Amino acid sequence: MERVLRGRLLRFLAEPKGISDTASYAYCEDGAIHVRDGLVVASGPAEAVIAAAGPGVEVVDHRPHLLMPGFVDTHIHMPQMQVIASWGAQLLDWLNSYTFPEETKFSDPAHAERIAGRFFDELLRHGTTTAVAYCSVHPGSAEAYFAAAERRNLRMIGGKVMMDRNAPEGVLDTAQASYDDSKALIGRWHGRGRGLYAVTPRFAITSTPAQLEAAGALAAEHPECYVQTHLSENRDEIDFTLSLYPEARDYLDVYERYGLLGPRSLFGHSIHLSDRERGAMAETGSVAVFCPTSNLFLGSGLFDDAGLG
Repeated sequence: MERVLRGRLLRFLAEPKGISDTASYAYCEDGAIHVRDGLVVASGPAEAVIAAAGPGVEVVDHRPHLLMPGFVDTHIHMPQMQVIASWGAQLLDWLNSYTFPEETKFSDPAHAERIAGRFFDELLRHGTTTAVAYCSVHPGSAEAYFAAAERRNLRMIGGKVMMDRNAPEGVLDTAQASYDDSKALIGRWHGRGRGLYAVTPRFAITSTPAQLEAAGALAAEHPECYVQTHLSENRDEIDFTLSLYPEARDYLDVYERYGLLGPRSLFGHSIHLSDRERGAMAETGSVAVFCPTSNLFLGSGLFDDAGLG
């Protein structure tokens, strides 16, 4: 397939330093993108791009709409598709009242396949073309996730959640099963097409030391894979975590002890961090993932961007 898309072009070159930082982006009021077989061949002023493409190439005029790179969502839960914005007082209440019951349904492969398809259709409808997602504890949910992404030729990162305690029976596995299932999924999907795998212990509260050890082993055996988990989203969560891991210096240290920090490690929320935790994340290149909508909806707090930097 080959065509030229015409519209107002916008792309960002660097993080804007302020509203007057015009050097941080490139904008063309009447621009065009020449696409061939799903790849951008050229972009720039419409007249020049259309002329270079030649008379036989279809021109699709999207003016006055913007044409810009797809959005990237670095923290999202595919199984929460149908419970988004359900009312919950605080994080742990929300998980127990809505999220975990919904995730039990993903033991059914047909349900997982249906929701995965809707999930990607909604992402694309909102302009998101790459995401890092949590599936459920069931291997079939990750199978459905990667298969649906592959059918749409999307760059997606994801992983089967690892959970072996402090949740309903229907969303629990074991340390060994989580290792075995994740290992098999990595072999089947990581690097296949545009899919990439993330080792995914949900968070310290729902993983025993044995399971975090298994997650660390997977990360060491597959350094090309990502790691994703949650960190310091809520004060009660932090207190509960430290009661489960009394030997840890702080919440981040729980993951640090099992080799889960590094430049491919994505820590969702990371709101309430100590100076030591900030320093350890900076030293290891670990990534704090900002989740403003979730943080405000559940009243968890605001991300300290200045402090982390």
